[in-house]
Amino acid sequence: MGDLLLVRHGETEWSRDGRHTGRTDLPLTDTGEEQARALVPLLAGRRVATVLCSPLRRAVRTAELALPGRRGTVLEPRLQEWDYGGYEGLTTAEIRDGRPGWDLWHDGVPAGAPGHPGETLAAVGRRCGEVLDDADEALRAAAGSAGHTDGDVLLVAHGHVLRVLTARRLGQHPAAGALYRLETATLSVLGTEHDRPVLLGWNLPGGKVG
Repeated sequence: MGDLLLVRHGETEWSRDGRHTGRTDLPLTDTGEEQARALVPLLAGRRVATVLCSPLRRAVRTAELALPGRRGTVLEPRLQEWDYGGYEGLTTAEIRDGRPGWDLWHDGVPAGAPGHPGETLAAVGRRCGEVLDDADEALRAAAGSAGHTDGDVLLVAHGHVLRVLTARRLGQHPAAGALYRLETATLSVLGTEHDRPVLLGWNLPGGKVG
């Protein structure tokens, strides 16, 4: 079968400043748009059969710029970023001012204002598992229709949700996503070796920006 490709969206003001950006629907910065365009050569060399994209506009715009002219992208709500609840918009340093030693992966988040109820790691892990099931179905379908050339499935989403998804794909606990730092506008590749899920590439950058 083909590979599972992961793209984190390009830079936003909050990602640039290290602020937790869950469901707040921010646009890309100018730099973020350039970063997304720089992914074109990386993806042009792949046979992408299916694209699943978070419906948040920073992800949608990244997909548009990284795959110019592509049609048929599926908006997938389960690829939205972790809902950070009461920590939405805060940096880790700001959170630790009131909660020393806080760690997202072990301590979670509190409920927030309307629209930001917060989400547990287990809940993020469950929806990532559902997306992986759908991605596997798409990979099998692409293999069945592509003859000798397998098609890839591309997921365009956000840093933490893609890290949890990677851990799940590799048979690890969702908290193992803490080990996979993921930069903006990079390509990562999850494939197989002897029918075992493996990491083939991580944080592969597009062309230089600036």
